[in-house]
Amino acid sequence: MGKTKIEITGLRRRWLISSLGPILVVALLVAGTFCVVMANYYYNMMLDGLKTRAAHASDYFISNTMNSYGEFYRSANSFVTEFAERDLMELQFIGSTGKLIVSSYGLTSGMVPGTPDVSGVFQSRQIESFRGVDPNTGEHVMSVCAPLLLNDQVVGAMRYVTSMSAVQREILLTVGVAAGLLLIVAAMVFVSSMVFINNVVEPVAEVTETAKRIAGGSYGTQMENHYQDEIGQLIDAINDMSSQISKSERIKSEFISSVSHELRTPLTAINGWGETLLGDTDPQQLRRGVDIILKEAHRLTNMVEELLDFSKMEDGRFTLRIEQADVQAEFEDTIYTYMELFKQEGITLHYDSWEEIIPTLPADPERLKQVFCNVLDNAAKHGGAGGRIDAAISTLDGKILITVRDYGPGIPAQELPFVKQKFYKGSSKARGSGIGLAVCEEIITRHDGSFTIANAEGGGCLVTITLPGA
Repeated sequence: MGKTKIEITGLRRRWLISSLGPILVVALLVAGTFCVVMANYYYNMMLDGLKTRAAHASDYFISNTMNSYGEFYRSANSFVTEFAERDLMELQFIGSTGKLIVSSYGLTSGMVPGTPDVSGVFQSRQIESFRGVDPNTGEHVMSVCAPLLLNDQVVGAMRYVTSMSAVQREILLTVGVAAGLLLIVAAMVFVSSMVFINNVVEPVAEVTETAKRIAGGSYGTQMENHYQDEIGQLIDAINDMSSQISKSERIKSEFISSVSHELRTPLTAINGWGETLLGDTDPQQLRRGVDIILKEAHRLTNMVEELLDFSKMEDGRFTLRIEQADVQAEFEDTIYTYMELFKQEGITLHYDSWEEIIPTLPADPERLKQVFCNVLDNAAKHGGAGGRIDAAISTLDGKILITVRDYGPGIPAQELPFVKQKFYKGSSKARGSGIGLAVCEEIITRHDGSFTIANAEGGGCLVTITLPGA
C-alpha cells in the first residue's frame, strides 16, 4: 500500500499516549524512587560508618590519652599526626569554645567550623552529625562530632569530616544506569508499540480506503483477508456489507425499472381508453372501456398501497391497529369476494371451512385481510393457468392455520428461497411490484405468526400462514 509511512499521528499518537505514556510515567517514578533510595542508602551507610568511627575513637582517646586538660592538647596533636586515613577524611579536634585546635588537613587553629554538629555536641553531650555545605570551604561535606569528657565536663570534641564528592559520583553513576535502563525499556516499548500499531493501522487504512471506494459508488468491492483476528472479522464484515450493498443496489435498480414499467402499463391503458371513450358512444364499447379503466385503476391503487406500506416498513412507520379480530370471518369475506372475480377469469376457488369455531384473537383485521387478498391475488396471477385454487382455514396445536394452494407451474427450486425478498421477481412474467409478499411476511411476523411459501406435491404453489391462538 502507499500509506505505510510511519507518522506519529491519528491512531498511532493515541495508542502511544495511552500505552507508552503510562509506562514511561511508571518507569520514571520507579527510577526516581530507586535513585532516592540508593542515595539515602549511601548517605546512611557513610553516616553510620563515621558515627561508629567517632564513637570508638573518642572512647579510646578519653580512656588512654586524656588524663588532664593540658594533656588534651598534646594528645590531640599526637593523634592527628598519627592519623592514617587523612587521604579519605579529615580529623579535627575542637576546643570547648567551639574553635578548631588542630586538624589533619593543617587548617588554621582558631577557625570556627560554624556547623550545627559542633554547636550541638556541647549541648547534647552526644554524637552529632551534619551534611551540607561547609561555610568555610564551600564544599559539600558530611561530618560527625563526638564529645570529649573530662571529669564529666565537655572539654572538647573530636570531629571527622569527609567530602561527599565520592558518594555523589556513586549516586550519579546509579542515576546514569537507571536512566540508561529506562531509555532501553522506553525504546523497547516504543518499538513493540509501533510494530503492533502498524499491524493494526495498515489493515485499518486498507479498510478505510475500501470503505471510501464503496461510499464513492464502487459497490461490491472486496478486500483480501489475511488476518485471523478482530481485523479479519472487520474485513469480513466490510466484504459482506459491500456485497449486500451491491445486491441491494442491483435489486433497487431492477425494482425501479420494474415499477416504472408496471405503472406505465395501466396508465397507458387508462389514457388510451379514456381518449377512445371521448369519441365513442357505443354503450357496449363504453362499458368495456370503463371496466378496463376501473380494473387498471384498481391495480394502480394496489401497487401504490404496496409501495406506501413498504416505505413505512423501511422507516419504521409501519404499525398495526390491534383489536379482537375474527380471523375466520375476515378470511371467508375475502374468499367470497374473490370467488366471483376468479370465476370470470375461468378459475375455480374452492374453500374448505372449519367446522369448529375458531376463537378470535388480538390482531389488525385490515392488515390480515390485506395479506389474504395479496395471497389470493398472487395465486391467480402466477398459478391461475391451473384453473383451480384451494383455500382452507383450520386449527393445529392451538394455532390458526391458513393455506392457499394453486395448481400452476410452481416456483423454480433455485428461486424459492428468495421469493419473499424485497423487489425479487425471479423468472415470473406476471406483473407486480415485487414487494407484496415482503409486506405480507412483515404483517404476519408482527402478529407473531409465520408466512411460508413452498411448492406443493403434485404441482403448484402452497402458501401457509400460521397465527397464534387466542
